[in-house]
Amino acid sequence: MNWLEVSLLVDGELAEAVADVLARFAPNGVVTESTGVKYVDEENIGVAVGPISVRAYLEVNNQLEETRQKLEEALFYLRMIQPLPAPTYKNIADQNWMETWKEHYKPIPIGKRLMIVPAWMDSPEPKRIPIKIDPGMAFGTGTHPTTQLCLELIEDWFTQSEIVNRKSKIVIDIGCGSGILSIAALKLGATSALGVDIDIESVANSRENADKNGIGAEFVIGQGSVAEVKSGQFAYKSAPLVVANILAPVIIRLFDAGLADLVEAGGVLVLSGILSEQAEKVIEAATAKGLVLTEQRQMGDWVAMSCEKPVF
Repeated sequence: MNWLEVSLLVDGELAEAVADVLARFAPNGVVTESTGVKYVDEENIGVAVGPISVRAYLEVNNQLEETRQKLEEALFYLRMIQPLPAPTYKNIADQNWMETWKEHYKPIPIGKRLMIVPAWMDSPEPKRIPIKIDPGMAFGTGTHPTTQLCLELIEDWFTQSEIVNRKSKIVIDIGCGSGILSIAALKLGATSALGVDIDIESVANSRENADKNGIGAEFVIGQGSVAEVKSGQFAYKSAPLVVANILAPVIIRLFDAGLADLVEAGGVLVLSGILSEQAEKVIEAATAKGLVLTEQRQMGDWVAMSCEKPVF
């Protein structure tokens, strides 16, 4: 099935009225999209600014010309009330969008030992440890610098663990998303991992990805965050390795909730999802909780860091 896209670029006051008109003729609803966003705080919460693009899709069939004429008439009457730009039309070929995007998701080598592999593909490098990921609706495909930096630091921790022969190799993953960090940790040698996320879709996606990697009960997954872990609602209340790939303002808030308490003495907290200009605030928050920065890496505008909890 093919579609005819009809779109208008209007100001915010007109967007709702135009959307109502288009909705009369579009069986699958209307899309409204801001052409710009103004960020209002440091957590990247924004408000729409500038013109609004309003789009609808008309089914290409024997009634298309009649439908298009009726739509034009409806817009004409709306134009009599307030000036309105002429609509733009574009032919759209139907396709399976969920399958199409997969063509652009390729295997990604990470660090010295890991390879992020789309779940529907085989790894091109058998010597690397494959982490099969089908991202679904959760964050963590392995393509973003925050995830790659985090994986590198996790790999380094396990390399060091092999040298010092740490007995406990439990991992706690706060904001586990697709489960990619926990799955990598388990394949690198973790005995068990606890992944928590406040989004129930992420919990489900993490389990699906664990299944794709042959990982079972050793990966404990649940809905929650730092408070739930601290209160003992899950298998572990602390671990020698804790990871959090979220956003800097959220990480800072989690320190107040007890994030540092999850790290065992002598353990490491790996943090990512941090813009370079936010790194100093995160370091200050970590230091205030008794952690010591041991490593910081940057890729583009993004920073990841390892902080150690001293043994007293």
